[in-house]
Amino acid sequence: MNSYGKAAIGIMTTFFIIIFSTVLMPMVLFNPKPNGRGNDYSVVSAGDPHRGRQIFVREGCFYCHSQFTRLQDRGYGPLVRAGDYVYETPHQLGTARTGPDLTNEGGRMSSEWQKAHLINPRALKPGSIMPSFSYLSDRDMNDLVSYIQTLGNMRKPTKFVQAPDEYLTTTDNGRALLARKTVDTNASASANAGRGIYTQNCAVCHGLEGWGNGPNAITLEKKPANFSRPFYKQYPDEFWFYRISEGVPGTRMPRFGEVLSEEQRWYLVSYIKTLPKDKEVVIDSIDQLNKLQPVKLPVLTDQQYEPHTGG
Repeated sequence: MNSYGKAAIGIMTTFFIIIFSTVLMPMVLFNPKPNGRGNDYSVVSAGDPHRGRQIFVREGCFYCHSQFTRLQDRGYGPLVRAGDYVYETPHQLGTARTGPDLTNEGGRMSSEWQKAHLINPRALKPGSIMPSFSYLSDRDMNDLVSYIQTLGNMRKPTKFVQAPDEYLTTTDNGRALLARKTVDTNASASANAGRGIYTQNCAVCHGLEGWGNGPNAITLEKKPANFSRPFYKQYPDEFWFYRISEGVPGTRMPRFGEVLSEEQRWYLVSYIKTLPKDKEVVIDSIDQLNKLQPVKLPVLTDQQYEPHTGG
């Protein structure tokens, strides 16, 4: 057998090994059990969600909309697990995420809103590239809406404010993070240590009292958070740590996870929790900004500094 024949045999053998290990073996060994977090079609009072699912497939909705929230996703609701899809055959996980993920879409909007969105997407979401499905019959439209309303109806969020799963004990990353935590965020000593970190890194925008009135605030179009708002009383420690670590998208707040150690960030959480949040302090005047304290600096002389090039 010449070298070309041996190479062909090697390529085919490698190909079948890959197919066996990535397709055939998982089909046999991967057998998740129902976990009660899938889509329950029986709770829909109007329309036929089973038929609506077929219309969802027929119209190619899964070309643009996925139905699986992953660890790196934000704002799509609870993460999915293998047991969620036991009865979803064939799976409609989606091939792209051109449009928003629909894993937990059910119940977010009224059925009337969903129907109006299908008929004229841009009337409700300006700039949307979703095509109009106004050509669907009344029955098809109602069944499709009923299917959409079942998506994620058994995955209920338990808290109004909750950090992403990698900061919670629901994932391996979260459990490892909390296992490394050595700071008691409820101790006054920890808050005292966090005060210096806050003054050095945060007060320039959020102000010394956390009112969002730091000296830099006047230059920011998106104003810093005002921690005196009672809303922040519901933030758990993990959410404070998440916001400090990853910043706030769309604002000038940096990702302090790249600057501060985990221990420093937990100390910072401890201090922010002590800021009063019983009555919101309204900042509506430049005079309310924290003024920079005058400091004594060396007086410059008339010495002429040479250029950095040495010329």
